[in-house]
Amino acid sequence: MIAFASTSSYRARECYAGIAEFSVYVERQARGTGAGRAVLLSLIGTARTAGYWKLLSRVFPENTASLKLLVGCGFREVGRYEKHGQLDGVWRDVIIVERLL
Repeated sequence: MIAFASTSSYRARECYAGIAEFSVYVERQARGTGAGRAVLLSLIGTARTAGYWKLLSRVFPENTASLKLLVGCGFREVGRYEKHGQLDGVWRDVIIVERLL
């Protein structure tokens, strides 16, 4: 496997039904080959068929390749969480992205 995309529940409350968080992972050697785009577009179609109406995620701001991929697949930046995740012991901001399906 060189790439995968997955969804998870956004929140348990009924008012958030139809919204899913998503992740995309591409093996380092396969980055830049279109594998990420392929699995993300497949995920979007599958999520729509499953009845989701919105996908959202969070991305580190310096992950410009992922941000470019997301914009190219119809996602938009809707905000930023400050000091939202730790990476290598350092608190990092994340950019929030969404796409209405």
